[in-house]
Amino acid sequence: MECVGVTMFLLMFTLFLIVPGTDSKCIECVSLQPTQHGKMGDPMLLKVETHFDVHNVRFQGSWCKIKPNNTILVTFNNINAIPNLRLKNSPALNLPDVSLYFEHLVEDTQGEYELQINIIFPGIPSPVAVTKRVTVTVSVPVSMPGITKTPEAELVEDRDNVTLTCSVEHGTNVQFKWLKNNRVVDPSERHTFSQDHGTLIINPVKKEDIGQYNCEAQNHISSKLSKQAELIVFYGPYNLAVNSDQGLKTAGVFMVNPEELAFFECIADSNPPNTCIWISKTKNSTEVLMTGPRFEVKPYELPQGKEFLCRAFNNMTKKQDETKFTLVMASLDRGKAKYSQEGSVLSSMAFITISSVLIIVCMMFVLLRKSCHPRRMIKTIYRRPVTEQRGLRRSGHEDATEDFGIYEFVSVPGKMESTQASCRSLTRLDSVKDLHTTIYDVIKHVPETPTLSLLK
Repeated sequence: MECVGVTMFLLMFTLFLIVPGTDSKCIECVSLQPTQHGKMGDPMLLKVETHFDVHNVRFQGSWCKIKPNNTILVTFNNINAIPNLRLKNSPALNLPDVSLYFEHLVEDTQGEYELQINIIFPGIPSPVAVTKRVTVTVSVPVSMPGITKTPEAELVEDRDNVTLTCSVEHGTNVQFKWLKNNRVVDPSERHTFSQDHGTLIINPVKKEDIGQYNCEAQNHISSKLSKQAELIVFYGPYNLAVNSDQGLKTAGVFMVNPEELAFFECIADSNPPNTCIWISKTKNSTEVLMTGPRFEVKPYELPQGKEFLCRAFNNMTKKQDETKFTLVMASLDRGKAKYSQEGSVLSSMAFITISSVLIIVCMMFVLLRKSCHPRRMIKTIYRRPVTEQRGLRRSGHEDATEDFGIYEFVSVPGKMESTQASCRSLTRLDSVKDLHTTIYDVIKHVPETPTLSLLK
């Protein structure tokens, strides 16, 4: 009410002083941002920009908080500013600047403010009244959000719905975001949100809703992520099938060796696991064989062409499914197949080994051929002198210095052949006619220049 009274007084004062010719465009000479955000505990300045010379004009006015309650904060003119002393955290002005300054923001600071100012320009007796408003938001950092689930009981697919709520103890202007397995949850026919996305409703729940959920709380100044909350949904059974490691399966028919013990498993996608019942069927009767996911048939019990059935039942969803199969005795020679398979592997290994050895031998042959060149060696041998081609054949006098010396000859009757063999070095001398040659004759026939004779 105080702010309203001051406003009425200023308006009456303005109307009283207004005369024709007042510059109505001066309403743009004061500007103020319409919305400003702050953080609790931080300072804030509601900046007012004046587009006139504040030192050469007279002005007077006030700051009021009009929402949520009407309260005068401060009145001012060119010289003085009078704050409301009843306020604990009264804002201040730094004249001639009429901007409003808060030293510490609190939650009560949030609201809508109004600036009223009357300006008297030189030479113009009538004041110009200007009014500006600004909305202030004070943000409180968000605390760690938490998730609650309603109902807390187990959820059954296609029957139940669930409401997930994200909340924080502290925080202002909070907006929420939901994530499932670290991916954002978008609105759909089954997924709806509250206005601030703080509540997620899934109706009805399905198998694909299973996962880990987080909610993120955020405002202008902070954001926090909640802990994971797991959503479990009971579903199934789906994709029921019978499998076996023995025999061969073709279009629902298992061919099994008569001497083998056959095991079968009934498998389905279900939560919780199914209750399985094994049933045998004939034209005249139906018999429940056993209960459980695993079924075994002994060789002597193996029927010929008998039909079996596996029925899966989910106790939570109250849904069931069944599948049929037939057992047929057939001689499956697994040993030979295995042996032939191993033989093919061994033959492949042998082929690879032999090929590798042949390649290595060929490579060695090529290397030796390139390094030795047999044709070149043969040509080189044929191009050598005759004496070199003969190799080690020697006449006995290639080096006369070895034959030079004193020899003693003994004539032994009847031993002519052995004597000639011992005197082999003299057989090539043309002057030797018999074995009665003197020592002088032997020395005489030695070449005087043995070195030259070898060269020839």
